[in-house]
Amino acid sequence: MNILDKIIFDKKREVVLKKAIIPVSQLEASVFFSKETISLSQNLKNSASGIIAEHKRRSPSKSVINHGFTVEEVVKGYEAAGACGISVLTDGKYFGGSLDDLLLARASVSIPLLRKEFIIDEYQILEAKAHGADLILLIAAVLTRDEIKALSEFAQSLGLEVLLEVHNFDELEKSIMPTLNMIGVNNRNLKTFEVSLDFSKELADKIPNDFVKVSESGISSVEAINELKPYGYKGFLIGENFMKTDNAGKAATEFITKLLVANK
Repeated sequence: MNILDKIIFDKKREVVLKKAIIPVSQLEASVFFSKETISLSQNLKNSASGIIAEHKRRSPSKSVINHGFTVEEVVKGYEAAGACGISVLTDGKYFGGSLDDLLLARASVSIPLLRKEFIIDEYQILEAKAHGADLILLIAAVLTRDEIKALSEFAQSLGLEVLLEVHNFDELEKSIMPTLNMIGVNNRNLKTFEVSLDFSKELADKIPNDFVKVSESGISSVEAINELKPYGYKGFLIGENFMKTDNAGKAATEFITKLLVANK
């Protein structure tokens, strides 16, 4: 069993337990449930940088990245830096995140928030909406086409955008449907954790132009972004590169400033 299989195995049990504790009616009563969402896809289309900055404490591949920041410090720093949106890891066991992180982020900033999670059930989408997310992530590697269709339709019905993550052509081919807003290519192989920008380059022309293209993982330099832009990528998800520093917001500010200067 690889790490992705383990995460999904644990996630299924976690969702069952959560459903038993917190009823859907309680999620729907959240103050955020009727709140209008903010479009990340539009932000990316109109942005000169396209940076989606991530709040991530640790990961299975890197163990601890940073436990020294508060959520508020990080997300406010990202917003001040000019990020288009913020990805918030909510998985507890493997990434050290929680839904409270999402809630704190929503209380702190007014830019789009992505619930970065291993979503396998509509209940998790209700949680995302109830905790202030504007969009969700669906991972093609762990979902069938029918599941992607059902989950993306449900998200759209709640006003949430959908970022679908793929790793190869087979995943992309099974997943393309009108209920997606953005398609992200993860440059990290989730089974081996090998990272290469070639994943994004190879899939770029296979992604229809109806979708905003996002490149995820392994992006640590302005040069990498400028290498990917000619392939049609509008969004660039960066997490560890900012989080591993002493000041994530400052690191994001310096990175985005350098990127904008380089592209003048």
